[in-house]
Amino acid sequence: MKQTHFKNHSDKPDIEINNTSKESFWQNPQFNIILYLILLFVLFQFFQGMEEAKRAEIPYSEFLELVEKQEVTEALVTDKAIVGTLKEIDPKTGEQKRFITVPLWNQELAEKLAKQGVKYTVRHSNNWLSNFLFNWVLPFSFLFLLWGWMAKRMGTMGKGFLNIGNRVRVHPDSRPKVTFDDIAGYDDVKQELKETVEFLKDPSRITEMGARAPKGVLLVGPPGTGKTLFARAVAGEADVPFFNISGSEFIEMFVGVGAARVREMFDEARQKAPCIIFIDEIDAIGRSRSAGPVMGGHDEREQTLNQLLTEMDGFDSSTGVVVMAATNRPEILDPALLRSGRFDRRIPVDKPDLRAREGILRLYARKMKLAADVDLKVVAQRTPGFVGADLENICNEAAIHALRENRSEITMDDFEAAIDRVIAGPEAKQRALNEEEKHRVAVHESGHTLVALAVPTGEPVHRVTIIPRAIGALGFTLQLPVEERFLSTTEEMKDQIAILLGGRAAEEIVLGSISSGASNDLEKATEIARSMVARLGMSDKLGPVVYGRQQQLQYLENAPTMEERNYSEETAEAIDAEVRSLLEEGRERARQILQECRETLDRLSAELEQRETLTGEDVRKIAGACEHGSKAGQSQE
Repeated sequence: MKQTHFKNHSDKPDIEINNTSKESFWQNPQFNIILYLILLFVLFQFFQGMEEAKRAEIPYSEFLELVEKQEVTEALVTDKAIVGTLKEIDPKTGEQKRFITVPLWNQELAEKLAKQGVKYTVRHSNNWLSNFLFNWVLPFSFLFLLWGWMAKRMGTMGKGFLNIGNRVRVHPDSRPKVTFDDIAGYDDVKQELKETVEFLKDPSRITEMGARAPKGVLLVGPPGTGKTLFARAVAGEADVPFFNISGSEFIEMFVGVGAARVREMFDEARQKAPCIIFIDEIDAIGRSRSAGPVMGGHDEREQTLNQLLTEMDGFDSSTGVVVMAATNRPEILDPALLRSGRFDRRIPVDKPDLRAREGILRLYARKMKLAADVDLKVVAQRTPGFVGADLENICNEAAIHALRENRSEITMDDFEAAIDRVIAGPEAKQRALNEEEKHRVAVHESGHTLVALAVPTGEPVHRVTIIPRAIGALGFTLQLPVEERFLSTTEEMKDQIAILLGGRAAEEIVLGSISSGASNDLEKATEIARSMVARLGMSDKLGPVVYGRQQQLQYLENAPTMEERNYSEETAEAIDAEVRSLLEEGRERARQILQECRETLDRLSAELEQRETLTGEDVRKIAGACEHGSKAGQSQE
């Protein structure tokens, strides 16, 4: 979900130059087509002239006399001329003479001329330029324009005829360089890449040690974590040309284009070594090849992959060409692409931790006008699991919110509103709740809040609101993590179940009924309980056993999970019983906590219903006595 962060040195947009191979004017495909058309026209005129040279032109009056004398054996009449043969034999060829004449279609004039004995010849205008334009240039131009328009609509008309040129882009030296200083956090990734930088600066250093430099570096991580930015930082640190192309740009509608582009890309890289070739989203061409034969011959994607494998085997690592690639789906890449000698190094670029998120926010906030109350550490704490792209979006939304409120500086309230907008969507002001629904939502959120305060491992409550959101949430309780956690204990997961079921328990106690507002809470609580029983071995009855096999795309969130069942029906019933037991235990703990703090629950829900949003400080003032003070909250039995 996250991305990496860099400071923008210039307001100018990034420039990319399409580094197509330089062709002379004579090698231009469009010029060649025009040249072929001219040559074809000249040949046509030449052969037409030879054909006409065989026919003797005679006056039309003489033609009429020959017809009267029955000297004409054959005639072909067209709208412009009459051609045919005479009975007279040509002494040179021994064949009948051939003739051509232009008729006079005005019959009255022809009769007058004949009566007066006038010998006349008819000519029609023959403008070769107009014939060439109207008969050749305009029709062919129309066809080519129509062809080009259709190709562009299909996405196949790019720079160059039929879009089969090289699509590799080389970033110019005038572009602001990105270095490791422009990336906050990720010290482990930087350390891994520094060796690549040192090799590009001095390729002979590693060869003198009798070793070879890595040919390929594969950056693996979730979308938005800055894999492309790291590749640019390596090029900036090493100060070498940076070839950039997307994996999808290799594939075209013409078979063999992808393989040709791979060859041309490596040829250009060798000429400009040392340099970096960066292939973004390499899974577009590096997908694992099928075991069986492909119907109809080799697939275009497989041809491109085969050419890439061949090129990575063929170039000498001492030349200073390093191939870098990025993907968020490493599990689908072909094993031949990942073997040693090709992509030797696989560097994970994971989501940033708390310290890295704070550094990322500081990078983005350098050009922003921040008020004195802005604490970027709190913003970083509120955004666990966010990547650089999300954090940049939060900074941008905070600035927009400040403008909307007509403020000259960005305050902490603007950042709070921006985070809520990114997480839960914009406020749905048109979705007005009636008094009964508003009271129920206030009771529900107050139940979550009090249980979160009472359980031992509950994280501090940062804010509670009952303002509806566009994604369907009628309210939410926001807890602020004190520190980054990568593990969860049994006690923490049981406390989390109790917090999730606290809203439903509060509705039962105060209103005597439950509503559909707890559906999402039940779903999350059930997932936690089932994971404890079937995946984490936290059930005493079922023991430390993993039940079922789950397959999910490694770095893609919300991806469908395929589960293979490898246990019996009796075990499935036991798992369901354990899950139900954990949920019942959590609900009972939440009920006991809220019953002990019933007066506090009423005060908190009334205040929340009136003010609609309460801060963590407001909650602690109202419910201070219940914070980690409930006997039910301390119980883990």
